[in-house]
Amino acid sequence: MVISSEDGRVPESAPLRGRVRESAELHAMVERARAGKSGALVVSGEAGIGKSALLERMAEGAAGHARIERMIAPESEMELAYAGLHQLCGPLMGSAGRLPGPQREAIETALGLRQGSAPSPFLVGIALLGLLTEAADERALLCLVDDAQWLDEASARAVAFAARRLDAEGVALVLAMRTVDDAFAGLPRMEITGVGHEDARELLRLAAPGGLDRRIRDQLLAEARGNPLALRELPRALSPAEIAGGFALAGSVALEGRIEQSLVAQFEPLPASTRLLMLLAAAEPTGDPGLLWRASAILGLGPTDFDAAAQADALVVGTRAGFRHPLVRSAVYRSAAPEDRRRVHAALADVTSAEHDPDRRAWHRASATLHPDEEVAAELERSAVRARTRGGAAAAAAFLERATELTPQPFPRAQRLIAAAEAKHEAGAPTAALHLLESAGDLPLSELQEALVARLRARAGYALRRDRSGTQRLLAAAQGLEGLDPVLARDTYIEALAAAIYGGRLGDAEQAAAVANAILEATPAAEESDRARDLILRGQALLAARGQQAALQTLRRAQRAFMEQAPALELHWMWFASRSAQDLWDAPALRALANRAVELARAEGVLTVLPIALSLLMLAQTVDGDLDAAEASCDEIEAIKEVTGNPLPQYGRLFLAAYRGEAEETKRWTERIRADAQARGEGYGVSAVNFSEAILYNGLGRFAEAVASGRRELPYTHELNHAMRTLLELVEAATHTGERALAEQAFEQLAAVTRPVGTTWARAVLAMSEAQLREGDEAESRYVEALARFERERIPIMIGRCKLLYGEELVRQGRHADAREQLTSAYDVLSRCGMKGFADRAARELGTIGEAPHARAQRPTAQLTEQELNVARLAREGLTNRDIGARLFISARTAEYHLHKVFLKLGIKGRAELKTALGDSTAH
Repeated sequence: MVISSEDGRVPESAPLRGRVRESAELHAMVERARAGKSGALVVSGEAGIGKSALLERMAEGAAGHARIERMIAPESEMELAYAGLHQLCGPLMGSAGRLPGPQREAIETALGLRQGSAPSPFLVGIALLGLLTEAADERALLCLVDDAQWLDEASARAVAFAARRLDAEGVALVLAMRTVDDAFAGLPRMEITGVGHEDARELLRLAAPGGLDRRIRDQLLAEARGNPLALRELPRALSPAEIAGGFALAGSVALEGRIEQSLVAQFEPLPASTRLLMLLAAAEPTGDPGLLWRASAILGLGPTDFDAAAQADALVVGTRAGFRHPLVRSAVYRSAAPEDRRRVHAALADVTSAEHDPDRRAWHRASATLHPDEEVAAELERSAVRARTRGGAAAAAAFLERATELTPQPFPRAQRLIAAAEAKHEAGAPTAALHLLESAGDLPLSELQEALVARLRARAGYALRRDRSGTQRLLAAAQGLEGLDPVLARDTYIEALAAAIYGGRLGDAEQAAAVANAILEATPAAEESDRARDLILRGQALLAARGQQAALQTLRRAQRAFMEQAPALELHWMWFASRSAQDLWDAPALRALANRAVELARAEGVLTVLPIALSLLMLAQTVDGDLDAAEASCDEIEAIKEVTGNPLPQYGRLFLAAYRGEAEETKRWTERIRADAQARGEGYGVSAVNFSEAILYNGLGRFAEAVASGRRELPYTHELNHAMRTLLELVEAATHTGERALAEQAFEQLAAVTRPVGTTWARAVLAMSEAQLREGDEAESRYVEALARFERERIPIMIGRCKLLYGEELVRQGRHADAREQLTSAYDVLSRCGMKGFADRAARELGTIGEAPHARAQRPTAQLTEQELNVARLAREGLTNRDIGARLFISARTAEYHLHKVFLKLGIKGRAELKTALGDSTAH
């Protein structure tokens, strides 16, 4: 690329020097979008490295071939929820009417276009994907986001969510940012580095056509490190004496700061009124020329100032007002005197509509205010409420924090401080929440405020450390709320009990008992309440303090109450209800609770609860032998994690790998989860790892290793749950290794926790375990009983495993014909479930009697990808492409694309043939 300049100025294309490869890659993205493909790319690099120039070149190349939408994220609006999305989606909202109702309502609420409850960030992300798809309906869409590092948190997560799901919409999304944060991690990335030495010398020559002293030139080249903007701007700040005489340059300031200093130095000769205009534009990130003109009139600025700013190559006002480079904006704003900043913010507040843009007006008023002012603080508090309504916890926290600073009276100041800290915690910033609460000690607090501070400190501390002190702090906080806020006290008690249960063997047993006993003292006896959460809280406390027998009746009542009531208020308690269903070996209740929880969580859009509900559904789907559906639930949990940023356990992936007999995958998850659980002192995770390993090794026939994993759970079967289920695996492993005494011990402990329950599932498990310790007719009768009960409960994974064990016993008895029947059936059931390890074990056992499993014809679905199979299954259920897209977090067009490929691969013509083509089950 040749760069020349007749007037001595560096041409605007200079930053593109040496960027041939990068330009070509970006051009190829546009071409793929024109061909109906989609993709996202993160362009990263330090300030001034040439990202903006690359985006400009990309837009020039796409002009006439694609629709182009551009935005620059302003640093000043990082605290305003969905401010970035407002800029990005503004031109696209004409298509919002074509979105499904829930998505349209979510995006309109997020952008403040309608009133409503807080929208699900999940639905907002899906809605953005839908808007991008609709915008690309007639021709390809090129969407360019510059300075994406300044996107507010809510917008960043929505954009990243949509970016990861672009597939076949004809959309090219390019995000330019200085550093790549967690929200955009994993997206395709192009890192821009400095230009080469020769290109740098040429750029420097063009920037200083009169020549530079050699020492100054070499120092500038060294400090610029190939940064095009630095090479262009730094020489402009040099005096003639420095250029000619080689006086030393100050090199202690970071390069970005040096560039900003250079830019500021260039504007110092401008009249003070022109510099004030530039500051006004820097403080007004929307680029609305009308707003800028009205505010400038209040400050006494006129057309001559606009002309001077344009002639200085700093500010251009057309259909939008903007600076020649994003760094100019930040340089102007940061270098301004505080009193000047307050003046321009006051002017902007005066001309910003209180009706149509109240939050931006409140933020400008706050930025213009130096001393405490209750009126401004109250306006910020109202903005925080609106921010929460739009789902912006981080924005609400920012409004409330500033409101706290401006509140003159101690009591409301404390109220706002606590609310700000709570919002920080909800936004996933517990450290910031604790930092805010440090100021609470300087304020006179009411008894309730002190209790709220204690609760928040306990919750934030537990979120940060997950150590043993968390349980005690949460318990103390719950007790402190008794008599002040009973509902909040119950919520805190359940958090304390959950912390104790998760701690398990790695926690403090006395502490767990203390929590349970405190709950029993504080909650009404079971006969005094029929509310689901009262019953489940008391039932779990009884289980922890007095054992299974004492808790059974209350837990059964709690289960019934959850299935009958389960209002949205109770959703975050559903984990305990499901745990009870597992501990009571109640398969119908587990299915009903899981489906009910997911149904309610979807309807309410409660993203903090939906992952937990999906975890329960994943478990129910595994019990039902539908491992593909269980994996789809895991996929949805991970998608929610992308939007919310909340860490979620990966037990589902671990269990799936174990049931499928995937040794390496299981090992990868066990190493990660065991290390994490031990570091956090969570015995629950250690138990899950031991249980999964025992399943894996039993399936693979590596019984000694299964014994080693199962034996670790023997001391902890009073915890029930995973430890109790591991006993079943230990009986099987120990009987195969000939460790009769160990098998008997495991059976007796299993019987102790299943006989009192008495459900069909529990009796089936007990019969199957006992059969392995008996011989001849006695063993056979127990297997027959177990199979009948498993079939009655519709638990395919256990039907297949029981048939495998029964077949192995028949082989030992020499009854090969009967064995063949059981083993062949076991192989078929286990294969349909996707339990390859156990299915292969059945095949090997068949081989010992000279038999081989019937070759199973490859199902038509075997040729489908995982996503195609998911789309096909939902289409078979009658969902439209839009509904499928909403369920799978893809666009309707991508759903249509995958469905078309399904039709081609299966040789069918339409949806009506899917039921026959897919068969009764979609398990591979």
